[in-house]
Amino acid sequence: MKRLFDIAFSFLGLVLLFPVFIIIGLMVKLDSKGPVFYKGVRIGRHGKPFRIYKFRTMVPNADKIGGPSTAADDPRLTRIGKILKKYQLDELPQLINVLKGEMSLVGPRPEVPQYIDLLSEEEKKKILSVRPGMTDYASLWNFHEGEILKGSKDPEKTYLEKIRPKKIELQLKYIKEQSLLLDIKLILKTILKIFKNE
Repeated sequence: MKRLFDIAFSFLGLVLLFPVFIIIGLMVKLDSKGPVFYKGVRIGRHGKPFRIYKFRTMVPNADKIGGPSTAADDPRLTRIGKILKKYQLDELPQLINVLKGEMSLVGPRPEVPQYIDLLSEEEKKKILSVRPGMTDYASLWNFHEGEILKGSKDPEKTYLEKIRPKKIELQLKYIKEQSLLLDIKLILKTILKIFKNE
């Protein structure tokens, strides 16, 4: 049932948002050199790696300049990238990952391999038992992660110490409580947060 829900709504979302994708794609391309999409490696269900789709918000080869954690004042962010990050618009292409079955609309946010390696075996077993998602409890709790990391001399360290532990706790909470009704509630709360920009 969850998979059918994901297919139906990711397809509908991609169709309805197609004009928005074109406009954002042009803005990204005109703002700086490089591809429209960022396709970074993330770890999915059962530990299978996949390429996550996002609108590019940083300068080319940003991953070689700094770590995976992004502060709101990260110098790697482009002008358009800062706006896309602020309103979470860079995440929209993940509807493609949902349609492909690599992600779900709701589930623990997919992580880079190095963060998965830091999980305990029990945490890894539970978190990787479901498809990663576009939103969940942790996403709503920490909607503007970049703002928390802003001003940090070491965003990576700040993320691991102040954000990651709570994030794991909330991801495990979602897995324990997951249901289609909960998914609908979390999607609606996420949409409200985007429009309110809280």
